[in-house]
Amino acid sequence: MDFKQTSLKLLLNNRRKVKNFQYTVPSPDTYPYQWLWDSCFHAIILTHFNVGEAKKEIMSLLSKQFDNGLIPHIIYWDKKVKTDFPKISWGKKNTSSITQPPMVAYAVWQIYQKDNDLNFIKIVYPKLYHFYKYLLNVRDPHENHLIGIMNPDESGEDNSPRFDIPLSLPPVHSIEKSRQKRFKLADQNIKCNFDAPFCMRNFFWVKDVPFNAIMVENLRLLAQIATNLSFKEDACFFMKEAEKISLAMKKLMFEDELFWSTFGESYKKIKVKTWAIFTPLFAKILTHKEAKELVEKHLLNPDEFWTKFPIPTVPINEPFFDPKGFWRGSTWIATNWFIYKGLLNYGFYDIAKQIKESSVALIEKSGFREYFDPNTGEGFGAKDFTWGCLILDMA
Repeated sequence: MDFKQTSLKLLLNNRRKVKNFQYTVPSPDTYPYQWLWDSCFHAIILTHFNVGEAKKEIMSLLSKQFDNGLIPHIIYWDKKVKTDFPKISWGKKNTSSITQPPMVAYAVWQIYQKDNDLNFIKIVYPKLYHFYKYLLNVRDPHENHLIGIMNPDESGEDNSPRFDIPLSLPPVHSIEKSRQKRFKLADQNIKCNFDAPFCMRNFFWVKDVPFNAIMVENLRLLAQIATNLSFKEDACFFMKEAEKISLAMKKLMFEDELFWSTFGESYKKIKVKTWAIFTPLFAKILTHKEAKELVEKHLLNPDEFWTKFPIPTVPINEPFFDPKGFWRGSTWIATNWFIYKGLLNYGFYDIAKQIKESSVALIEKSGFREYFDPNTGEGFGAKDFTWGCLILDMA
């Protein structure tokens, strides 16, 4: 397979244009709208082809930013498109009212690395500034330096077992049960006008490990962007905030050698093991000793995450592990990408290479599917799904 050309063909097939904007849908049939972190992935991938197209992806994403700085996780450019994607009421006509993991600074920085276009980062910087300031100011009402999410969908992993306890769901349940809980939560959020501190306190308040690890790394890169624009005070501020979150994660999330998401006003740890335990590698939060122990004890453990086609989102020795489950044990290319990048940060080049090779094998075996059985490599979910193209950024 000519992976690069096949990926480009998929991205072009999934490209959409509306008025002056251009974006990429994750899957034409299943996900025919624009999603926040998906578009960040698309921009990252597009830098390997045409940096101008990557910039267009970011500009369309930022075009619907709210006055308070939030970037919505879905933009419904074409509501008439035929799809099985569930209709969710967000209290808005053309967008959702929640956000997603803040990967946009990472994507913008990667674009800048390709062509050093100061004008581009000058245009997008105010929007990035307000988005990350929104997360820092509004999503941390207790000022404990952990960013909260008000809906599982904001994690990008809406059906992850990390959210079973906060949603009062049993460890084994149907995806329909999860949807019912999340749709009810969306209705509750509408009633509280998506006022994040109030909604989180009363309905759902999780400080998720991946979201915060991604925030740390993106704040560092936002500081780099600010530095290149000569905004020295901004750069200093964002670097300090990244360090505060990193320290807070160690203080409030770290126990038994692992990072755990927390929920509620008491920051109770959700001791449910998922791929999330590896995301601090992405943000360089662990010491080299801690990283080595994490990789040897858990990542390379054949009774946990080291399957034939790693890395499952849930270890195989957990009672709720489901190799065909939606975020409950299947392998996803995007999560592999985060772990791959994290391994490189600590010099685990051979293991990272194996994850890349396994990811390529999944696409060659089952095509560009949404997720895969970690034991057999069989593909499930959406077809013509763009996340597989992230393999191009594993280099």
